[in-house]
Amino acid sequence: MYKTIEDEVLKKTAPAELWSEFIQHEFERLHTFCLLIYLASISVWIVFDLIVSFLGGQGFTWRSMVFLTVFSIQAVILLFTRKAAHFDILNILFVVAMTLGVRLLIDGLPASFQPAWLVLGASSMLYSISVLPISRWSFYTSQGVIWLVLNPFFGTEVGLFELKGVMTIAYAVFLCGLTIYTFLKLREAKLYNYIMSKLLLDQAYNDTLTEIPNRRSFMTRAGKTLQAVPREHDHYLAMIDIDNFKKVNDVYGHDIGDEVLKRIAADIKAVMAPFEYARLGGEEFAIYLAGVRREDVEALAGELCRVVREQPTRHPVTISIGLARVEDGDTLNQALIKADEALYESKHTGKDRYTFHQ
Repeated sequence: MYKTIEDEVLKKTAPAELWSEFIQHEFERLHTFCLLIYLASISVWIVFDLIVSFLGGQGFTWRSMVFLTVFSIQAVILLFTRKAAHFDILNILFVVAMTLGVRLLIDGLPASFQPAWLVLGASSMLYSISVLPISRWSFYTSQGVIWLVLNPFFGTEVGLFELKGVMTIAYAVFLCGLTIYTFLKLREAKLYNYIMSKLLLDQAYNDTLTEIPNRRSFMTRAGKTLQAVPREHDHYLAMIDIDNFKKVNDVYGHDIGDEVLKRIAADIKAVMAPFEYARLGGEEFAIYLAGVRREDVEALAGELCRVVREQPTRHPVTISIGLARVEDGDTLNQALIKADEALYESKHTGKDRYTFHQ
């Protein structure tokens, strides 16, 4: 079953909206990791700056303090960054500052050391950005900045057509290809895992036919609402049943029955949008109304009955609703039992109505 679902996912092309959602999810999940990469990069730069400054006899100059201040400000900004799109821009700014800082250090080394250290610095930065949750444009822009600033042929003694120069170019091309391949494949694998997780969660917590939450989802989310929402107003639980639904299936067939279920689910979704609702199974639905007054519940239940009753369709139906106030100390199951008892009263006193549990 897993392999079948995986094959279906691999056949699909992710739309732009899903890409944006995925990148935002990855950034939120790896936010601490991104901050760690920044801090590690800054720490390594400081260590090498101290080595070059003192062992190289240059001294710790004011330029080092400027770069250190810029790095620190960017790290603090990342700490408060919450959108992936903003991180894309911040990442480019960090790469620009870091490459300039690295170039400053390497320019202080003996000329014969500079080309190798420029390539080493570029490779370290390329690896760092390849594992960050950034978009493709930010990644490619960062690559361009890295090779522009840390160009091993600029300001060095290496000739482009010398043996050392040709080998340097070959290594740079290999390094670019490897980091690009790693970035794209890693991002693709994470995207497919994200899609798979969403698909499996949808199947586990959503009703496939009506495309609204199922019983498992309702019990989880309504249970959290029961515990979390302050009791400024009352909480109510509604149980809904389609009147004479068995007759609809027997007379018109299950295909029409499925259409009726989908129509009722759509009506519930439209009228009860701010609340938790679900299909419990068969023709039964449930709604958890948190922080409402009794008169509001009456208005909503009456409106839902009216919308279902007046729906222009070849196969009209009505619904019965049972309502129960969730008392302090009630569990969700206890409230469901009371709402079910009220639903029984609605079904046996005329249908197409709502009844409060006494």
